[in-house]
Amino acid sequence: MKLLKHLMAGLLLLGFAGHAKAQTTDEIISRGTINIGILTDLPPYGFLDENQKPAGFDVEVAEMLGKFMGVKVNLVPLTSPNRIPFLVTGKVDLLVATFGITPERAKTVTFSIPYSAIENSVFARKDSGISKLEDLKGKRVGVPRGSVQDVLLTNALGSTAKVQRFDDDASTYQALITGQVDAIAETGLTGRQLFAKTPEANLEERFILLRQPNGITMRKDQFNLRQWVDTFVYYIKVDGELAATWTKWFKTDFPVLPVF
Repeated sequence: MKLLKHLMAGLLLLGFAGHAKAQTTDEIISRGTINIGILTDLPPYGFLDENQKPAGFDVEVAEMLGKFMGVKVNLVPLTSPNRIPFLVTGKVDLLVATFGITPERAKTVTFSIPYSAIENSVFARKDSGISKLEDLKGKRVGVPRGSVQDVLLTNALGSTAKVQRFDDDASTYQALITGQVDAIAETGLTGRQLFAKTPEANLEERFILLRQPNGITMRKDQFNLRQWVDTFVYYIKVDGELAATWTKWFKTDFPVLPVF
């Protein structure tokens, strides 16, 4: 009986290990589909169009990735806080979700070479007197939960500021508009676009926290897939397709990205 129990336990462990096995490029190609996590609340990186279908820069990069791999792309809409949980539990194969590359995140996931960049900025009322990081001390500052802005302000300010975390970008912006917080840290481009549409709120970009590169994101053990994704990003950079897609959505020149 003990031998049978040991055998059963061994089989269960083998079954779990097989289920948790990292996805390789060959496995995805053999399956014929790839599940890619995207954001749909961060235009023009990712959003829902008038037909409630995902659109934007990241969405086109995800579709491009599937085209070069020769598989069907299943887009999985996510929010900023659940990007890592969906990835590490295997609900998606990878992320093309404006995910900033940081040493802290690299403890949990692995990044491709950068494929885009984003500005992280602080927004507040024009008459707030906020113009630098130190001015946030003692203030209520809103951030999307688990975002780069969250990490930056928490590390920089500690308990000297009252950091309030919201579940998504829309809630963070709304908190500033309605006066729940004194300032927010958000993406520069989308914040400038939003507050330009609401001049009555008297809000503006006060300063830039960080210009940060983004990487396509995979699980830590997906070494084979990462090599293919790095090659994919390199290729679409060199052939101009990535820059053309960026210009289409952002109406600006493609940013200079670091190499590592």
